[in-house]
Amino acid sequence: MTTSESEVREVFERYIEALNAHDFDRMTEFVHDELVENGKPVTREDIIAELKAHGDSVPDFTWRVQDIAVDGDRVAARLYNKGTHTKEWLGVAPTGATLEFAEYSFHKVRDGRFYEMNYLIDAQAVQRQLGA
Repeated sequence: MTTSESEVREVFERYIEALNAHDFDRMTEFVHDELVENGKPVTREDIIAELKAHGDSVPDFTWRVQDIAVDGDRVAARLYNKGTHTKEWLGVAPTGATLEFAEYSFHKVRDGRFYEMNYLIDAQAVQRQLGA
């Protein structure tokens, strides 16, 4: 079953809403059981664990979409992420600092859920803000 561009956009928008609500267990709605993340095979449970770790270490983490483009089954977005670092994250002890950084995501949708997820964050900005 193919997914229309409007459905792809709607899936991505609902996904961002779930992320911002920190309702990471809802990923069953958005992510296939097995998928590719940044070129590596992973499971949906891996994605959920990763998101929960982010939410635990940066409890007010938010994803804000700045730009979005849809082409067929693909969605690309430029996001602006923000949150307060309160527990160890990315191997760095908590700083209490508010982090703000860009993220670029490129996902592919089949049957209404992501089967490939790719993202790139401004790692230098994160490291600088974490004091790493």
